[in-house]
Amino acid sequence: MSELFHYFQTQEKEMVEDLLTLVAAESPSEEKKLVDACGDVLASLFEKRLGVKEERIPQEDRGDHRRFVVGNGEVTRTLILGHFDTVWDKGRLPIHEEDGKLFGPGVLDMKSGIILSMWAVKALQEADKLKNQTVVFLCTSDEEVGSQTSRPLIEKEAKKSDVVLVTEPPEAKTGDLKTARKGVGIYNVKVKGVSSHAGNHHEEGVSAIRELAQQIVTLEQQTDYAQGTTVNVGVIQGGSRRNVVPDEAEALVDFRVTTAEEADKMIQVFESLEPTTAHAELIVEGELNRPPMERTEKTAYLFSLAKVSADEIGMNLSETTVGGGSDGNFTAALGIPTLDGLGCLGEGPHAEHEHIVREELPKRAALFAHLVEKLEDYK
Repeated sequence: MSELFHYFQTQEKEMVEDLLTLVAAESPSEEKKLVDACGDVLASLFEKRLGVKEERIPQEDRGDHRRFVVGNGEVTRTLILGHFDTVWDKGRLPIHEEDGKLFGPGVLDMKSGIILSMWAVKALQEADKLKNQTVVFLCTSDEEVGSQTSRPLIEKEAKKSDVVLVTEPPEAKTGDLKTARKGVGIYNVKVKGVSSHAGNHHEEGVSAIRELAQQIVTLEQQTDYAQGTTVNVGVIQGGSRRNVVPDEAEALVDFRVTTAEEADKMIQVFESLEPTTAHAELIVEGELNRPPMERTEKTAYLFSLAKVSADEIGMNLSETTVGGGSDGNFTAALGIPTLDGLGCLGEGPHAEHEHIVREELPKRAALFAHLVEKLEDYK
């Protein structure tokens, strides 16, 4: 057992206390007052454990983002990304421990990742092992709703950094780190038709629903599993009454891609859509919300350092590609070496059984600490 791993095992109780304090500060993305209160709790934990004060980045409609800087080393600048907003309304999930698992809103996604990375840096700071590094924590408040206000901050900070570590949870079943993620596109496809009486004047109407159905078939046919491209029409709505030819219809569409080339192709597909029905109007709105996080040689090297770190604490570690996006997508797309999935092991992100495995908290903190230690001379 490494000294760092032993340190975290002896500090497990305090780590859990910090985690439960942060989880109890519930922070649904849409509730600015609650998210800001959670950010205040986070700032107090960073000051208590690392002796650093926050840089608060105010937002008008979202929670304020928080930035913390540890050390002033000139060799490596390491950016640690985490978000403290959650998908859960206040009071929706109970906080409890059962069968060695900690349950609660955001405990897995991703407050445990923030806590274990904070403690990892604390251990290195106390051991005087951050001489060559500047470590920047950027904790954001709107990841769960698309990172609209935080993306510019993330990209700005990443451009100044040598490496980015993302404290989202690892793959649930295997504990694998994430070296690639799919890009995410979000589009709304709206149709305007002409309403008429479905019995007396059917021929005078232009059915928006019929036109939308044609567009849905076109879009769903873009799914190509061999390329890793999927298109999902998740919501459709339209019409007013059974006996009225519908003059409005809309589909909410999600697409996922593995490469920038596929992303460009799918954007072109959406932006080239044309009505197939005379006198129907088509309105397409959307964007590539998160670019793909593609595995590169630099990412592979980062993972190799993590694997050696895992070996030092007796952990088998592998890597994987996942379909969900994270803020790591933004930094990887800029060409900054990015490693994701460095949070705590558990299951149920966005599910009622969201939890972490308690005994994994010190283990994953040790993995994180060993990795950051190896970045002392990274270039």
